[in-house]
Amino acid sequence: MKTAALAFATVLLAACASAPPPPSVPVPAALTSASPEAMVAAIRAAAGADDSELAVQPLRDPMVEDLRQAATRLEAQHQYDQAASTLDRALALAPEDPALLQERAEAAVLLHAMADAEALARRAWTLGAKVGPLCRRHWETVRQARLVAGDAPGAASAAAQVEACRLASPTRY
Repeated sequence: MKTAALAFATVLLAACASAPPPPSVPVPAALTSASPEAMVAAIRAAAGADDSELAVQPLRDPMVEDLRQAATRLEAQHQYDQAASTLDRALALAPEDPALLQERAEAAVLLHAMADAEALARRAWTLGAKVGPLCRRHWETVRQARLVAGDAPGAASAAAQVEACRLASPTRY
């Protein structure tokens, strides 16, 4: 009987033990300590400056376009709260505009709201084109959010998605 009780206690103790957590891949401090402005610059740079790539630009409601331009001016004046609020008003008029959602995601980065930025960028990607400059901005936003969160594997996955957004130019003869 004592042997059975000892065996039972041993099994219970073994069941309580947990596996050690998987080793985390450290994220270099230089990548996680970038200023919000530097992160937004990296996001926008991910789009690239190459005009040879096809980028679909939908027709915009003039009121939405006015709000977008106002938000751009406010951001240039470092009035990030007001810029985000202006973009929120534009989103009330065009809630499924991927470019507008991306701009709001970038405003969230400037406000240090990285979870919001990531959610907005992922929603924008879901609604938008899966290739091209805007796609790269979506995934670079996700990458920046993952870096701030210290999630190196998530950041690496997002970086791979940035590259997957590149559309090869058609062969010209």
